[in-house]
Amino acid sequence: MCKVTGYDGKRSYRDECEMGFKFWSEVKVGKSKSLMVLRPRMKLFVIRVITIMLICACVAQLMTLGELWRPRVLKGWPSCFSPSELPLHAELPAAPIKVASPPKRIYKNNGYLRVSCNGGLNQMRAAICDMVTIARYLNITLIVPELDKTSFWHDPSDFHDIFDVNHFIKSLRDEVRIVKELPSRLKRRVEKRKLYSLSPISWSNMSYYLDQILPLVKKHKVLHLNRTDARLANNGLPLEIQQLRCRVNFNALKFTSQIEELGRRIVRILRQKGPFLVLHLRYEMDMLAFSGCTHSCNSYEVEELTKMRYAYTWWREKVINSTFKRQKGLCPLTPEETALVLSALGIDRNVQIYIAAGDIYGGERRMAPLVEAFPNLVTKDSLLDPSELSYFKNHSSQMAALDYLVSLESDLFVPTYDGNMAKVVAGHRRFLGFKKTLLLDRKLLVGLLDQYNDGALSWDDFSSVVKQIHANRMGSPKKRVIIPAKPKEEDYFYANPYECLQLQDEPLRNT
Repeated sequence: MCKVTGYDGKRSYRDECEMGFKFWSEVKVGKSKSLMVLRPRMKLFVIRVITIMLICACVAQLMTLGELWRPRVLKGWPSCFSPSELPLHAELPAAPIKVASPPKRIYKNNGYLRVSCNGGLNQMRAAICDMVTIARYLNITLIVPELDKTSFWHDPSDFHDIFDVNHFIKSLRDEVRIVKELPSRLKRRVEKRKLYSLSPISWSNMSYYLDQILPLVKKHKVLHLNRTDARLANNGLPLEIQQLRCRVNFNALKFTSQIEELGRRIVRILRQKGPFLVLHLRYEMDMLAFSGCTHSCNSYEVEELTKMRYAYTWWREKVINSTFKRQKGLCPLTPEETALVLSALGIDRNVQIYIAAGDIYGGERRMAPLVEAFPNLVTKDSLLDPSELSYFKNHSSQMAALDYLVSLESDLFVPTYDGNMAKVVAGHRRFLGFKKTLLLDRKLLVGLLDQYNDGALSWDDFSSVVKQIHANRMGSPKKRVIIPAKPKEEDYFYANPYECLQLQDEPLRNT
């Protein structure tokens, strides 16, 4: 009943009801004065919590849909786009996409292996692949490899400055255990006693490591291998060994995010103007001094290069006949020779040519003929602001890593010398679907160049022969040349790891 006694009869039924409701509210509040204060706050708090939960749920759903619908370019370079379709403003994701790590391999550990790599970036890269493979098949734990800091370049970079060390360790943990440093007890033991160290025999098969190296690991618990380049044979190894070498090279050895991001930026800048060619012009001072190749150098330059060769005691060959070496095709092409060869091959003079190299010996004077023939020459220094490269300056291996990434993405890769970078990049491009790599036949070219320069060969004839001899030298499928008695002269595994390649019904040639 809504009518309340004590009120005059002039109140309406509605007024009486409202007064009744008010009365009951006041009665409840009177029972708990504090509850009157807390209840509105509690309601507000609950409303806020529910609202936040709903917003979070909506965001999670949108992110899930985004993963399904957003363009592939946000996750990296799409393999199906043509060069003209590559987006120009795509950036690396703020955080790397998480990929489930393979399960750990459980095995009885036979000891620990420390390795010191020697040489430039790609020489060390191949050595790392070999050392991982050796550690796997000896059941030993590998310490993250040490990189060369004493070579010509004096690069202070450590492994983690160039490669993603956590990815390296995790991506291979189903094959081999890799750690960043020795356990404390073994570290103290090594510090007290001299670390047992040796240089393994070059081009060895796995029986050498099982019979000669494994017993030393078991005896000393920690073994140090130095000068680790070219320590595994190119051929005659089980398929699983060859495939593991490829897995390390093409999957585990990932550059740091800083290097990868800047490398992709260079590629985007180049793609804005269309196709581009990468020229690995190996005409740098260290190469010429080491090889003794002084063709077309003046007397001062010959003396300077000779002094440098004698200054580095570990460069064994001191007295070198430059003319003989060049005739054998063992010298890098000069910039002048390179300009003639590219022109003879019919390369468009207006194409972008990215120079993947350090400082060219002789500078602008030696580069002038190449610039005149192909005016659109660029380098990472000319494409980027100095501030973008400041982090990498004075770190030759990191700078080489940038060139490596750009070389992989180019429409055509042309090395003027078959050094370590030329070989490893050529092999990687084969792995990426037999991308075009022009492998110059320098032995035939120097003879043709001399004939043309002497007037014994017309330009049309010179161009015709150059095109003919390179028609089948574009990185297509072929078998490695095997010379059992001369492993240094046979084809390098990392230049043509055909055991790991998808051949797509294309037959292997023996040439």
